[in-house]
Amino acid sequence: MKPRITVITLGVDDLERSLRFYRDGLGLKTEGIIGTEFEHGAVVFFDLATGLKLALYPRQSLAHDAKLPLGQPSATELSIGHNVTSKQEVDDVIAQAHNCGATIVKPAQDTFWGGYGGYFLDPDQHLWEIVWNPQWSVAIET
Repeated sequence: MKPRITVITLGVDDLERSLRFYRDGLGLKTEGIIGTEFEHGAVVFFDLATGLKLALYPRQSLAHDAKLPLGQPSATELSIGHNVTSKQEVDDVIAQAHNCGATIVKPAQDTFWGGYGGYFLDPDQHLWEIVWNPQWSVAIET
């Protein structure tokens, strides 16, 4: 296995609602829902930095594809980190997420390690950390 991740797939309960949250609310670019001609095929892809893709896939379809029983979602199994360039950008992204329906679970604040960050839950209870780390540089896309 090579040290890379190319797709992060989030299992969602309502594909249309999640599409609106990520596309319309957070501003991620997508072609929308594709694969509807296939049973268990409807999916949404967003292109992220450095070739990474974020996929939204119905939880039932993901369970079917993986041959696993559909379980209860849990926000504490995984967090997705979004590093930004400043404290102000943390505040801006947290506000943007809140304005499009996210639940703020930890408002942005100084961290014990010298950074600044906060957490929100998307409509399907996926945990996102928005954080500024003064020790890391973040590539700014134009």
